[in-house]
Amino acid sequence: MKLLLDTHIFLWALSEPNRLSQKQVNAVEDPTNTVYVSSISITEIAIKASLGKLELVFDPLDAAEKSGFEMLDFSAKDALLLKDLPFHHRDPFDRMLITQAISRRLIIATQGSLIDQYDCRTLR
Repeated sequence: MKLLLDTHIFLWALSEPNRLSQKQVNAVEDPTNTVYVSSISITEIAIKASLGKLELVFDPLDAAEKSGFEMLDFSAKDALLLKDLPFHHRDPFDRMLITQAISRRLIIATQGSLIDQYDCRTLR
């Protein structure tokens, strides 16, 4: 399975794994799965930390690497897909994660129900 972690799932996997569903824990821990963290999530974390909305007590890039997660860069192709993505969800970070999942056929690990309205698979 190729799994893209939504930003909050990434943060929970690192600091509050008890908040993940058992399916999410199993998928993240399964060594046969490839688990991605998007550069968009790193951007969201950095912005929220700079605004004082998130207390960041670790380096997210270092933590992702130590956890065995692979970094996934947001591409121009991903950005272009935003043009045709319906506005079921207005959060720009989630919209960018959705386009990455669609273009790369990834499953998004999330708790956000609005993502279900798009043509991508989710893991809750």
